Amino acid sequence: MTETLRNGGDFLIRETDCRTLFTPADFTDEHRQIAATTEQFVADRIQPVNEDIEAGDFELVVARMRECAGLGLMLIDVPEEYGGLELDKVTSMLVMEKMAFARNFGLTYMAHTGIGMLPLIYYGTAEQKERYLGRLAAAEMLGAYCLTEPGSGSDALGAKSAATLSDDGKYYTLDGTKQFSTNSGFADLLTVFAKVDKVHFTAFLVERGTPGLSFGPEERKMGLHGSSTRQVILDKARVPVENLLGEVGRGHKIAFNVLNVGRFKLGALCVGQMKYALAEGASYANERRQFNAPIASFGAIREKLADVTALTFAAESVVYRLAGMIDDRLATLDRQAAGYYTRYQQGIEEYAAECAMVKVFCSEAAAAAIDEMLQVHGGYGYIVGHPIEQLYRDERVQRIYEGTNEINRLLIPGLLLRKGLGNRTSHGLPKNAGSGEFATEKRLLQGMKSIYLALSGLMAQTFGPKAAAEQEIMLALADAAIEIFALESAVLRAEKDSAAATDGRKALFRAAAMACAFRTRQRFAMAAEKCAVYAGDDALRASIHATLDYDGSGLLTAKRLLAKATGEAERYIF
Repeated sequence: MTETLRNGGDFLIRETDCRTLFTPADFTDEHRQIAATTEQFVADRIQPVNEDIEAGDFELVVARMRECAGLGLMLIDVPEEYGGLELDKVTSMLVMEKMAFARNFGLTYMAHTGIGMLPLIYYGTAEQKERYLGRLAAAEMLGAYCLTEPGSGSDALGAKSAATLSDDGKYYTLDGTKQFSTNSGFADLLTVFAKVDKVHFTAFLVERGTPGLSFGPEERKMGLHGSSTRQVILDKARVPVENLLGEVGRGHKIAFNVLNVGRFKLGALCVGQMKYALAEGASYANERRQFNAPIASFGAIREKLADVTALTFAAESVVYRLAGMIDDRLATLDRQAAGYYTRYQQGIEEYAAECAMVKVFCSEAAAAAIDEMLQVHGGYGYIVGHPIEQLYRDERVQRIYEGTNEINRLLIPGLLLRKGLGNRTSHGLPKNAGSGEFATEKRLLQGMKSIYLALSGLMAQTFGPKAAAEQEIMLALADAAIEIFALESAVLRAEKDSAAATDGRKALFRAAAMACAFRTRQRFAMAAEKCAVYAGDDALRASIHATLDYDGSGLLTAKRLLAKATGEAERYIF
């Protein structure tokens, strides 16, 4: 293990050198080229036909997916031996971010290349990959993922779909109904979860033409009108035994490990949406005049632009920090060794808590950013035809799918407690933050970490193995951990990237760090105080505000600087 290789949850108990952090400044020429290719494809081939896709023209969607495959954008996670590129997670996240500008099409792409293809890549046999993977990578077949049922959403293991092995051992008969399956209107290969003998949760690869497989009508959704969402109905569907994916009774490993990556990719999509919304809001603010002046000149609008810029900076920072962490760990694996994908999944699972944090933070940041940019548009933001109106509708489900934000919040402290963080103290943290440019923010982070460790220890000591049942406290504890991870990612990125920046850029990085810190202090204090009150620890509650000292002088100047730069550029400035 290298010095920079960190375990999941380490950020709470170890100091991180900003130089070890991956940031967008570290993108290679290859990263930038693939991003540019994606951006050009979206601008030329998707945005001009957005209205047709929004109207449900799925033949057009399928045709564009094949064009996308022709550019190699389906090959990023595919192993080289099957014609893929097997690139790093940074590339995967960067392409996903650019796909946000494709709106509905971006979700279709994310579902196909993520939960549609990854189960096969990670758990398929050589024969299964040979049969399906090349066709999926070429978009000759499109994938879908069928986990949720009408009666089991967050409780995935409570599924009722059943699989029965035939007497001759040649096929399984699947019965049940799957709900909310993205791409199901045109998917050719579905990863379906069912219980063998009504007990053993198992995954199957089911082809569209399978006898006994049918589909309900398109769901009438609030948003994402241009993505396909249908019920998948299994009525004695006969699936050959060679299409069993992984092992009988091990379907939960497939479901949850693939969802870790899905949550992570959703975070990247959210970052792209925030940049899209910010560009729309800044441009409109310059165009719209009230009281004989562009509304971009008003303080009320300037603050919105500044807040969304800083929030986008934080969201972008957590996504690429985590991408770098995962890539560093996966780079230590031998691709030629037996059991490579088992260790690969273990490498990702190490950061399951961080994947959940990214999903929650970025989906809620996107919601806040898009809402504020719609507000900048005033009444016009509520009118169909403006991109911000569609973004607003489409965004809402992101706090629900890939595991609701409540479920993800409950996962976070549980995963961290299992790593022994309930027994750790703040003694391993540095005693002072030095005297650098970002020392004030680092002192705040030290205080936040010491409070978190105290709260986590309180949970472990008070409730022991029953801590998971105290959901209200666990939710507050999760919020505290998320805010630490987000702020530290933003501050360390600002410190690292400003080192080589011009004076003007340094000031912008400093302004972003200050805006993030001021917001985070308020949100962390509320979560921590709630946790202490719920747990009945008055002494800890009393110490929270005294510990979280942060000098926010200069904040208004910092926000005006961010707003001015964003307004002039009419886009995200970092």
